[in-house]
Amino acid sequence: MPLLRRTGFYLAAAWAAITANFLIPRLMPGDPAEAILRQFQKTSGGEQLPPGAIDNIRALFGDPKTNLFQQYLDYLGNLAHLDFGVSVSRFPVPVSDLIATGLPWTLMLAGVATLLAFVIGVVLGIVTGWRPGRLTDSVLTPLAMFTTSVPYFWVALLAVWVLAFHLHWFPLSGGYSPDEAPGSFGYLLSVLHYGILPVATIVFASAGSWLMGMRNMTVTTISEDYVQLGRAKGLSTWRVMTRYGARNAILPSFTSFALALGHVVGGSLLTEMVFSYPGIGFLLFDAIDKRDYPLMQAVFLLITLATLFANFVADSVYSLLDPRTREVS
Repeated sequence: MPLLRRTGFYLAAAWAAITANFLIPRLMPGDPAEAILRQFQKTSGGEQLPPGAIDNIRALFGDPKTNLFQQYLDYLGNLAHLDFGVSVSRFPVPVSDLIATGLPWTLMLAGVATLLAFVIGVVLGIVTGWRPGRLTDSVLTPLAMFTTSVPYFWVALLAVWVLAFHLHWFPLSGGYSPDEAPGSFGYLLSVLHYGILPVATIVFASAGSWLMGMRNMTVTTISEDYVQLGRAKGLSTWRVMTRYGARNAILPSFTSFALALGHVVGGSLLTEMVFSYPGIGFLLFDAIDKRDYPLMQAVFLLITLATLFANFVADSVYSLLDPRTREVS
């Protein structure tokens, strides 16, 4: 029953997000398609859209002459077929094609960076929290506080200026070398080379928060009776630390990690802007800059649904890891 309640709640939340995504553009006064066209011409210096673009916009955002309920049914039908309309700024490219192109880059960049930051932060947090006040705690904790307080965009720009511009160790921008054929071994190496610096900056800026959270939870956990019992039984320090201490201290961090994975789909906007990385974040930035409403609408919906799904997974798995939560679910 708790699982069914959670499923029903998140399905209702997803329906609300989808419905809001449908209604917001249609709350614009007058004809939404005409308003979007005027805004596009204003921001593009009077550039005219190709023939048929206005019809595609009206098909996506609805014609005022068409019944709103029928528009809603058509909208749901299009979503079921992953049809988000046609991009205004890149007409006649379908929005779904743009998302399908950018999403793998974002998952690779932000996903790998989030996983590395989580693992590094949690492991170091356990080490520092298990022996608070020792040398590792005295060195790593202030360092983590420093990395979490430094603005990320400053770290990224400094890394580009020093490591890419002056030392030429890494490329300045992009996600791959244009000189390599896609799918070749050289292309894969270039993807790895182009991704090292963005991933490293994300890990540097975010691992500290995982370390601090895990360190504080470990300090609290080691004073619990079950940890003291494990020590009194003569168990090894490693077993007490991992099976008794870290296993319970990691639960809040695991929940935060699941939520962080939900935000991965949105892309690391600042990262992709600084490094011109071809992911969802840079795609969203470009859509906002060019007032590409169909693309913006699709990306916002994708981010919302991914976050809801991550919350659902976190709630479900947390109840499996911690039996105490099942009693109040």
